[in-house]
Amino acid sequence: MNQRIIGIDVARALAVIGMIIVNFKMIFGQSGESWIGDFSSIFDGKAAATFVVLVGVGLAFMTNSAVSGNDQDIWKKVRSKILKRAILLFFIGLSYIVIWPADILHFYGIYMLVTLIFIKVRSRYMLWSALAIIFLYPLLMMLIDYDLGWDFTTFEYQGFWSMNGFIRNLFYNGFHPVVPWSAFMLIGLWFGRQDLNDDRFVKKSIVISLTLFLATKLISVLLIQILSEGNVEVAVELSQVLGTSPMPPLPIYMLAGSSIAIAAISTCILISRRFGDNPIIDALMKTGQLALTFYVAHVVVGVGLVEVLGTEELGMYSLNFSISYAVIFSSACIGFSIIWMRYKKIGPLEWVMRKLT
Repeated sequence: MNQRIIGIDVARALAVIGMIIVNFKMIFGQSGESWIGDFSSIFDGKAAATFVVLVGVGLAFMTNSAVSGNDQDIWKKVRSKILKRAILLFFIGLSYIVIWPADILHFYGIYMLVTLIFIKVRSRYMLWSALAIIFLYPLLMMLIDYDLGWDFTTFEYQGFWSMNGFIRNLFYNGFHPVVPWSAFMLIGLWFGRQDLNDDRFVKKSIVISLTLFLATKLISVLLIQILSEGNVEVAVELSQVLGTSPMPPLPIYMLAGSSIAIAAISTCILISRRFGDNPIIDALMKTGQLALTFYVAHVVVGVGLVEVLGTEELGMYSLNFSISYAVIFSSACIGFSIIWMRYKKIGPLEWVMRKLT
């Protein structure tokens, strides 16, 4: 397990590219040809979920030796490193949330703290804990109004910087609330504890996770059709509860998101293992190693360039522009990775993270 599994980096690259597509569509505009919208919607809620699962896998890789060896000195060093990274990610995310309200990094910091509690528990308890967090969410929705603070016409959150508003947004009804999104990281921690060098396990993971994903989607569609009784307006309302939309993140979405994430990561592991010398795999591997850099850059650089040089207000561009720009920016990220990794072993922000933690 100490040997680097390049499929993890490939999956991380694809998740980042998916997040760039989703976020550029949200920021620049979504009106345009329906087939482009249908294509881009594939990534909605799934790319971010996959990335969170991958962070959990990374935490497992960081801690596997310390946990299995039961060396308290090593464990204290690893725990300290995770704590520092969690705190740093939290403040990095908050530092530019004014220009990017849908930031996920500050949520990551809290997910990591939650996950740290479960680092030493048995694998099966990680899954049960993840399920408990997932099914806790509907109970919270019965007690707290989900719409509280939100203006969904502008996607602005009123009172975000107040104590109550901040905690509510962080843990309950933000873009990626700790309950239940931290379950994704726990599932990644569980997955990273398994023997990912065993092709039989990885293939089994693909079959089981894809079956769960398809079953979840089918149940969602059937429930909406049956309960709406053909009424379009009722079907739209039911889709918010029984659909696979990430807002609100109800159990059907969480199960679909985690299962497709495991399927995607497992597929990347198998393909990368078989075609590891392929230049496309190599380029994606390098891109995945700079994932943090590109996540921050796609907001600061990608959005910043359009704000400075663009001719339209943000949100007024066509869907064609949003997706085309996302593809161009992602291609630039891949090219930058290839050049950067010729001379360096680690990305710019990844280097800062390592130095500070």
